[in-house]
Amino acid sequence: MAIFNLTINGKTRQVDVDPTTPMLWVLRDHLDLPGTKYGCGVAACGACTIHLNGNAMRSCVLPVSAAEGQSITTIEGLSEEGEHPVQQAWLEHDVAQCGYCQAGQIMSAVALLNNNPKPSDTDIETFMAGNICRCGTYSRIKAAIKTAAGH
Repeated sequence: MAIFNLTINGKTRQVDVDPTTPMLWVLRDHLDLPGTKYGCGVAACGACTIHLNGNAMRSCVLPVSAAEGQSITTIEGLSEEGEHPVQQAWLEHDVAQCGYCQAGQIMSAVALLNNNPKPSDTDIETFMAGNICRCGTYSRIKAAIKTAAGH
């Protein structure tokens, strides 16, 4: 076990865990931030996406030891009341069906728009390809991203 000082959603948090513990479990089990979801455990589905220094990262394969000293943002830290433009676009386009993958989808979409404010359809499809939605709302996801981008 080791003590890690983590900057999560703008606040310093301290945890005492094994250095190999994935950030997903640190967030959910130790810091009571359940918005980040477990999907596959091998970084293939995107349900566990968080931001590490503004970049989309799969928290299920990110050891806590690699996150110390980095800026971490979870879905809970994206906005206080769901007012982020991507969250608003998600509502406008009624994207969520079951909703399980949506936190990861939103976090990936925000990272995309932070790096490419006016993505093309191909840019969106390529960047979001690592996020799986079993309900198949991909066309609504793309429309929401385009709305958030001001297309």
